Amino acid sequence: MRPMRVMALDIGEKRVGVAISDPLGRVASPVCVLPFPEVISAAKSWRRVLEDWEPEALLCGLPLTLAGEEGPQAERIKAAARAIAQAADVPLHFADERLSSAEAKRSLRDLGYDEARMRGKIDMVAASLFLQAWLDARNTQQ
Repeated sequence: MRPMRVMALDIGEKRVGVAISDPLGRVASPVCVLPFPEVISAAKSWRRVLEDWEPEALLCGLPLTLAGEEGPQAERIKAAARAIAQAADVPLHFADERLSSAEAKRSLRDLGYDEARMRGKIDMVAASLFLQAWLDARNTQQ
């Protein structure tokens, strides 16, 4: 598998956290958080993020149950992710995002963020966490 820049999306009901890998597909970094309606409707703010980063693939976090199964939430996320990827004309992959938000909160708390300052950052940090895990697994297989 060749190196590629991957953009991760942590799709929530109100917000979408965005993270990006470096061009070699080794390191994930948080980028921004956008309102869900702007991403799903391919608004200018979302198109700008795509133009700025030029991802070669999208990785969407899939909220599986603790038993590892897909529930109604996962179906909603998959439908939204497919629409977003199709509009962006970029291949789509999915990753298990269980516990990524809790881990993101813990990381931000360790950095001294309180609940109010953390609110806008959790989604993009969660996206970078499951993107990094996906990149690590992908690079280990090579």
